[in-house]
Amino acid sequence: MGFVLHPRLMADTAVIVDWSLSRVLLMNDKRFPWIVLVPRRPNLAELFDLDETSRTVLTHEIARAAERLKGWASRRGGTDKINVGIIGNLVPQLHVHVVSRKRGDAVWPGTVWGAGQPEHYGAAELMRVVGEIRDAL
Repeated sequence: MGFVLHPRLMADTAVIVDWSLSRVLLMNDKRFPWIVLVPRRPNLAELFDLDETSRTVLTHEIARAAERLKGWASRRGGTDKINVGIIGNLVPQLHVHVVSRKRGDAVWPGTVWGAGQPEHYGAAELMRVVGEIRDAL
């Protein structure tokens, strides 16, 4: 069986673009500029499930996403820190969170995972932000 995006990721995100390894998603929570990278390989749960070449590609994709997200967020009110996390406790499919954080944001200095209720984009705003981030990436 090929790559299938976990149902929770499908419900919580919008597709931005597919890169050479990862599907790049926007988390539907406008409190934070938040990208999720999901390697498009079946049956991955841990980083070490990827072969060495794919781990290297993923590392480059994470750095690219972080750098470009920081630039995008900086032009729209600022960013103080980019958080990168691979957790997988609720969604067992390997995925990487790349989140732009700003001092004084809704949960600063805590983590974004499970913090408060997401503030969803409206449909038009979601598509606009997806397009802007796609252009920035």
